[in-house]
Amino acid sequence: MFSQCADPSTLDGLNWLGCYLTTGKHISFYWSFLTVLVLLAVTAPIALAFGFGGAMAARSQVAPLRWLGKGYAAMVRGVPDIVFFLFFVIALDQALEWSLHQVRCPDWTEPIRQGLEFKVCPQAKIPPGDAPQWIHQLYGFALAVTTFALVFGAFAANVLQGAMQAVPRAQLETAESYGMTAAQVFRRILVPQMWVYALPGLSNLWMILIKATPLLFLLGVQDIVYWAKELGGAKTSTFAYPHPDWRLFYFLGLLVFYLCMTKVSEIALGRLTLRLTRGQATMAGEAQRRVHA
Repeated sequence: MFSQCADPSTLDGLNWLGCYLTTGKHISFYWSFLTVLVLLAVTAPIALAFGFGGAMAARSQVAPLRWLGKGYAAMVRGVPDIVFFLFFVIALDQALEWSLHQVRCPDWTEPIRQGLEFKVCPQAKIPPGDAPQWIHQLYGFALAVTTFALVFGAFAANVLQGAMQAVPRAQLETAESYGMTAAQVFRRILVPQMWVYALPGLSNLWMILIKATPLLFLLGVQDIVYWAKELGGAKTSTFAYPHPDWRLFYFLGLLVFYLCMTKVSEIALGRLTLRLTRGQATMAGEAQRRVHA
């Protein structure tokens, strides 16, 4: 990165370390931490939306919607995450390219599937072959977000459905007796009350989502685990800053990072729990009333 770092053989001590830690690959490593944080920030609300939609569909009086909601949760929860991640990304990518192929290349005569290869016309490639590198990275990231959201949305649907069922029926009947419509009862009573019961399960899902971010490596996204493995391995080129196997130290750094993430999450979720249970007819709400009594 700096002119004095061009020849590592002339460096020693802290100068060598400073140049080593500011190489282009290390900058990519530092940016990968932001990739993980952005993934969490984007995926969490989308997964929650999928979960809410799945829970609503599972409670629907319309049979096809109810089957769809229950089938979505059962199918995704019943498949190992790593299998779903590997299958869904390939299936979604090929489905998009196949659809574009039918529209943009109707005169194409060659078979799309040729043995183990999947070939579409150049105009149907997603993203296009001549697209900038950042377009390819953004597309891979979008596939990763979609996959994470679908997987964790299925678990969120099960949590939210259980939370809706946990809301005391007496509260809903009281609202109905005051003349509220079913939509008003759902919007004003059921949804606000259910978060108290859903938060413990959603908190666990958030922690699992944090721990699942290394699966980005399987989806072709160069995340912190990928760079830790690459940078920690022994180098052989003179101008690649050769060093012994330092993967232990890199992965130890990732351990500290994830522990800090979970600790911050525990503090934030604890405060959110206190806020949601304040004044509620739950054990946590009763404990707060005793403290302030």
